[in-house]
Amino acid sequence: MNRSQENAVGISGAAWTRRGFLRASALAGGAAIFFPAVMDCRGANEKLNVAAIGVGGRGGHNTSKMAGENVVALCDVNGNALAQAAQHFPGARTYKDFRKLYEEADDIDAVVVSTTEHTHAFAILPALQMKKHVYSEKPLTRDVYEARVVTEAALAAGVATQMGTQIHAQGNYRRVVELVQAGAIGAISDVHVWVGRAWGWQSPEDAQKHGDIVNAQERPQGSSPVPEGLDWDLWIGPAPYRPFHEVYFPGPKWYRWWDFANGTMSDLGSHWIDLPFWALDLDAPRTIEAGGPPAHPEIAPASMWARYTYGPRGDRPGVNVTWYQGVEKPAIWRESGIPQWDSGVLFIGADGMILSDYNRHILLPESKFEGFERPPQTIPESIGHHEEWIHACKTGAPTTCHFGYSGPLTEANHLGNVAYRAGKKLEWDSKNMRIPNAPDAERFLRREYRDGWRLV
Repeated sequence: MNRSQENAVGISGAAWTRRGFLRASALAGGAAIFFPAVMDCRGANEKLNVAAIGVGGRGGHNTSKMAGENVVALCDVNGNALAQAAQHFPGARTYKDFRKLYEEADDIDAVVVSTTEHTHAFAILPALQMKKHVYSEKPLTRDVYEARVVTEAALAAGVATQMGTQIHAQGNYRRVVELVQAGAIGAISDVHVWVGRAWGWQSPEDAQKHGDIVNAQERPQGSSPVPEGLDWDLWIGPAPYRPFHEVYFPGPKWYRWWDFANGTMSDLGSHWIDLPFWALDLDAPRTIEAGGPPAHPEIAPASMWARYTYGPRGDRPGVNVTWYQGVEKPAIWRESGIPQWDSGVLFIGADGMILSDYNRHILLPESKFEGFERPPQTIPESIGHHEEWIHACKTGAPTTCHFGYSGPLTEANHLGNVAYRAGKKLEWDSKNMRIPNAPDAERFLRREYRDGWRLV
């Protein structure tokens, strides 16, 4: 392991919230939507030297978005994905192990990380320590501890960062944020967020009914032949070793296994909870509780719910945010009190409601808002999620899902799973990363790493 990977970036112990992060970054007022990169890399018309770590699946898409830059390095544990990417970028050097890539990174300006969740932090942190700009696929990390480490490292590095929550760049979310922040429905007391996807631990019959891509009730006892070209030991990385089996690979089959990811909560939560997190300027919740089927020791659930309580923010009152996935839905949805969209975000205010999904939103009850005059558009349109990051790398311009924003969002999502796995309502001490009323639940905040792997 190279020296950059052994440099420690620990938890500071200082009071830490998203707003504190923004204050420390010298932001003020409405600029809190954005986070400017401190380092100006080069002129806006010059090309970046980009390394892509993880180039199959979502990684292939993210790497393709770098085609206008100089892609100088490609890395993937899957030789087939690596060879395919190399056809598109024949001048790029190739690696199986990103640790080796970072030993030869002097010419690299920026890094795109699209590995599995359980290696995100390991691929991101060396880049930040070397003060290279970073774009990461969501969710930012595999657990709460890693999210905090990466967020603090990003603040210290002062580079352009962005997490891949592409919906954030679309106009629909921006119009909803404007409505909420203009007070269109008054003070908001509750937000309900639900997604219809039901992937994870469930019966084979339910898996078939819900269109799950793979089903397992327990860890397989046997093994499957390792696909040609795949370095399974490197794919496992810092997780406890287990034999290869087709229930884990290819992605996103792995995302239901606790050793590798956190299921739907952290995956789709990155997109859907993004909207209330942005609109209401949320950071660390005060309490978290969750429910669903009994927690499985190996596999994230297909269906569950999690409720967060947040304290007042400025002149805004406290708010409850409740997440539902799979068969779980808000009571108002089950009782047909709102349109029964398969997935959605419902803001409940003193003067009405806003219902949104990725591409549309409505004010409810519709009769009350006939002739409603919308607030002016105060949030500019995005030049594109990847394009925004590239522009920031070159000019120091802002990004909207920088790690100072997406780190706390990732933490909050992971805490929903922590409460679910602990089976208790948790009181969260964000400053010290402690759970004072249920210290036994702290075992779910982080993990032990396999020999040969060290994050800090």
